[in-house]
Amino acid sequence: MIILDKISKAFGQQRVVSDATTDFEKGKVTTVIGPNGAGKSTLLSMATRLVSPDSGTVVINGKAISDWNTAELAKSLAVLRQANSMTMRFTIRELVAFGRFPYSKGNLTAEDNDAIDQAIHYLDLAELQHRYLDELSGGQRQLAFIAMVIAQDTDYVFLDEPLNNLDIRHSLSIMKTVQRLAHEMGKAVIVVIHDINFAACYADHIIAMKKGCIVANATVNDVIQADVLEDIYDTPFNIVEANGKRMCLYY
Repeated sequence: MIILDKISKAFGQQRVVSDATTDFEKGKVTTVIGPNGAGKSTLLSMATRLVSPDSGTVVINGKAISDWNTAELAKSLAVLRQANSMTMRFTIRELVAFGRFPYSKGNLTAEDNDAIDQAIHYLDLAELQHRYLDELSGGQRQLAFIAMVIAQDTDYVFLDEPLNNLDIRHSLSIMKTVQRLAHEMGKAVIVVIHDINFAACYADHIIAMKKGCIVANATVNDVIQADVLEDIYDTPFNIVEANGKRMCLYY
């Protein structure tokens, strides 16, 4: 389990996250929602040691994140940030192979190649694996980056807005993969996401942020409520149920 205990972060005079406390359990999808500027990406960055908190602690499996050796930390958690630009020309397979770097340091073994094959097949990318990234659609490239994260084979997977600029087909594919990673492979998957309905359909737990604070931290049904969402987003919502799932109608 990863535990965040009263972590805060300011950039200059701007306090971005204030006294945030939560945890991330293996076997569950946790989505982090909230309006722009709420502190979602900064929370994720502190949870993954990309940014150091000004106060508070982050603990992974009982050990403070600051005490982890970098190489060992890379075997425990993987993070896919919003901006994933590559200046060099790689095929999908070459990109996915980077996920094995914490284990192989660039000298791929048979075990590494097996992990690469599994990640590629998991996302149905086998037929495209020798295509270059600049030959792919945005959705295909995003699937390739997620395959790289899967090949890293960590207990904790953090995805920062993985659905940005994707069409509905690729968005659905990614969220279904996210759910499988948690429910079939037992990983803790934490997703920063803007689409509330994707959060409602595919998450087990939702953390909602507003102005740097965690204002809701509960099950999907407890958070996907009109009054809760209206407080978070300052806009009216209508909640309907379909096939056992709660959905938001905007008006």
